[in-house]
Amino acid sequence: MRPDKDTIKQLASELLPYITGVRRHIHRFPELSFEEFETAAYIKSLLHERGIPFTDGWVKTGIVATVAGSQPGPTRCFRAELDALPIEENNNLTYKSEEPGKMHACGHDVHAAALLGACIIAHSCKEHISGTLLFIFQPGEEKLPGGASLMLAEKALGETLPTSIIAQHVFPELPAGHVGVNPGKYMASSDEIYIHIKGKGGHGALPHLCVDPIVVAAEIITALQTLVARQANPFLPTVLTMGKINSIGGATNIIPEVVTIEGTFRTMDEAWRYEAHRQIEQKVLTIASAHGAKAEIEIKIGYPCLQNDEELTSKVKTAMIDFLGADKVHDIPKRMTSEDFAYFAQVIPACFYRLGVAYDDGRTAHGVHSPYFEVNETALETATGLMAWLALLP
Repeated sequence: MRPDKDTIKQLASELLPYITGVRRHIHRFPELSFEEFETAAYIKSLLHERGIPFTDGWVKTGIVATVAGSQPGPTRCFRAELDALPIEENNNLTYKSEEPGKMHACGHDVHAAALLGACIIAHSCKEHISGTLLFIFQPGEEKLPGGASLMLAEKALGETLPTSIIAQHVFPELPAGHVGVNPGKYMASSDEIYIHIKGKGGHGALPHLCVDPIVVAAEIITALQTLVARQANPFLPTVLTMGKINSIGGATNIIPEVVTIEGTFRTMDEAWRYEAHRQIEQKVLTIASAHGAKAEIEIKIGYPCLQNDEELTSKVKTAMIDFLGADKVHDIPKRMTSEDFAYFAQVIPACFYRLGVAYDDGRTAHGVHSPYFEVNETALETATGLMAWLALLP
């Protein structure tokens, strides 16, 4: 018989000081995507201390720890990320980042520490497990093409894909001790747009002798918004944001030669995603040509839409309610942010849920990717215990 929820909660509570220390160590020494060599070495040393077998070197820094049950059964996966962001931390903490310009501002330190804790608990209870559990410590979630896609390409999860995969992610919108889940399509695809417009520069007082790429850029940016307003199905979430525009040269009285535009396109339908790419390219080239300018456009394919398997997610939600209580389990709305976990979800029944990390004493919960982001560390107990409880599901 598997341990009951009170036993798992007790094990998670006993591990909390240790897991908090692990999280703080990872936080102090952040490493960027695909550079997580010291972070991986640290996690491997902790797995080795506990006698937990693992394979490593996946996409250079990825680790897959294995807990083999005493009875035959399916292979199930649990995943956390290792990489940090290129952000200078502005928090005043005893464990503040010691790496200039690098910070765990998206909670991957929390995810990795909690996954280690869940792995330790599962390892201690392996005689009650049927099948095999894989605990994936993944590199490069924050950078294209995404460590998830590369780990799949290297067959880090085995020749035969597991029957399920589960991950959690910090969520400042909920207090510590709470979780949120959404079945079906949950997060958007995310593609990067790069536009290069070449006109004919010259004196700002003589525009008739020039081809002004700034005017062309302005028309392109405005026209592209009609893609969302008029071409997209109004019932289909779609976002097109142009976040950066620069001229090469130019001044108050100088028309520049070149303007560049950068942006992001996000949606929740793969067919519309690629049709939209075609329309974006057509609009850019047509408008530039109409003005006598030349345009080049590159659309970098990013992460796909993340879809939670409805059957697995329903099972996970039931287990959450059993473990935490119905008052701490929330239905949360779709998000237009993206996640490379979506690559796993394309080929394996998946559930990606949210872990509340906000304070309950009135302190501000800054959003992820903020230089002030920090978590209520009591959430680590929930993160560890719940993941272990899910791992021990029959």
